[in-house]
Amino acid sequence: MRLAAYFLAVGGGTLAQSTVVPVFGVGGVVLDLPIVLVVLLGLHRGANAGCLTGFALGLLQDVVAGGPLGLQALSKAIVGFVAGELPRVYLVSNPVVSIVAVLLATLVDGTLRFVVLQAFHYPAPFGELLVGVMLPQAALNTLVVAAWVALPLRWVRA
Repeated sequence: MRLAAYFLAVGGGTLAQSTVVPVFGVGGVVLDLPIVLVVLLGLHRGANAGCLTGFALGLLQDVVAGGPLGLQALSKAIVGFVAGELPRVYLVSNPVVSIVAVLLATLVDGTLRFVVLQAFHYPAPFGELLVGVMLPQAALNTLVVAAWVALPLRWVRA
């Protein structure tokens, strides 16, 4: 993928996440479009692409949303790198791999951010965040990937 395409993915993903995505939230749960982009790019373009895109998207999310600068960048870079290493282990042409990877990546991303925030004495308990934020967001991310990315590709190939 060319450098311009990465800039478009990062800029477009950040712009969409900060403007359009919150409007389509379901019951207070908002899609995490950057994590979806990071995982899909990592799966199909490799660990370097996933890590760099995750870092860039996360850093822009930190700047736009506030909070500790670099927290989202760190968690999304790690998730992008791990997603990029999966093709060595699993067959990523199967859409189920993309769906499960997004589900797990959303949970891992939230857990990584929680662990780092514990250094700053973040007051919320992990169970409350898991049930109230991470699991609903993981379910929404998974549904979006299943509905708009993975399953239509499978039908087109068949």
